[in-house]
Amino acid sequence: MIPERQSNRKHLAKLIVLLAISIFLVSCETVSYYTQAARGQLAIVFGREDIQRLISDSDLSPELRSKFGEVMSIREFAENDLELPVANNYSTYVDVDREHVVWNVFAAPEFSTDPVNWCYPIAGCVAYRGYFSEAGALNYAMQLEEQGFDVYTGGVDAYSTLGWFEDSLLSTVMSRANYQLAGLIFHEMAHQIAYLPGDTTFNESFATAVEREGLRRWLEATDQAETIAVAETDRGRQQQFIDLVIGFRDQFDELYAEEMSEADKRREKFVLQGQLRSEYEQLKQSWGGYSGYDSWFSRSLNNAQLSTVSSYNDLVPFFDDLLSQAGHSLPAFYDEVIRIVALPEMDRDALLEKY
Repeated sequence: MIPERQSNRKHLAKLIVLLAISIFLVSCETVSYYTQAARGQLAIVFGREDIQRLISDSDLSPELRSKFGEVMSIREFAENDLELPVANNYSTYVDVDREHVVWNVFAAPEFSTDPVNWCYPIAGCVAYRGYFSEAGALNYAMQLEEQGFDVYTGGVDAYSTLGWFEDSLLSTVMSRANYQLAGLIFHEMAHQIAYLPGDTTFNESFATAVEREGLRRWLEATDQAETIAVAETDRGRQQQFIDLVIGFRDQFDELYAEEMSEADKRREKFVLQGQLRSEYEQLKQSWGGYSGYDSWFSRSLNNAQLSTVSSYNDLVPFFDDLLSQAGHSLPAFYDEVIRIVALPEMDRDALLEKY
């Protein structure tokens, strides 16, 4: 393992490089944005505590000791059974002392569900702008609202640095069940294997395919048959939620394409938002009252919020087929995905078009 001071110096050098790139590529306002991002990531880097050291601390609560021990087991499984690039990822813990680690700002025009995109040197173009403080996110959201955009701000509990830094376990995810932590770790590590800048559907579908296969194998290996059923129920609810919102998003798109006054569109937009809430209540009843999405539906349901629920899993069937063709050998599967990422865009699109 790399000594902690040496590792921190390495991460600091990377942050300086990224900040320098931003200075030459973007405006003064965006340099300020990158500066807060660098400071936020630096705070995580220097706030890390070695998990094994924490486990041996007699003052550590039994609950945290148990959770840390489970994470160590998940890391071992990810490395040995899933052949994910574990290295020093998730071997450290950071208490960020806030509800979320990052707040993402989303924006869309008043009469369109197509989100505004922001482009970054490493990640490519994505439909959000992330801030390490809620105040910073809300301030930027206010600026966008003043420009007439529909705006939505949501907290994020974990993210991948795509291999640029060693990702840490964050306090924001510690309340999750063990199987959810395992899925999160498998998902985020998958982003370090293959990442196609600017293509969220490709990236998230690949990571989701790895997460699901990894979780299935982990639950079977640890003899958690009952948890498999719980995970399947969670996944089913999530898909029903996505299908509901995307179905209504299509109705909003049809509304905005109609020839009518802006006043009429605003009125019909409000009606559709009410119908979406009503159908969610019916869906919730079919779930026996499960309220996991209540917070989301308590918001405005504007175009920016609708744009956050995308068919990011559309290509999961493609990756499932790819894994099957690889004889369920994960290394062979990873190699094929890496090959596809390197293809010219036209060839890659031709390969994916039937999905």
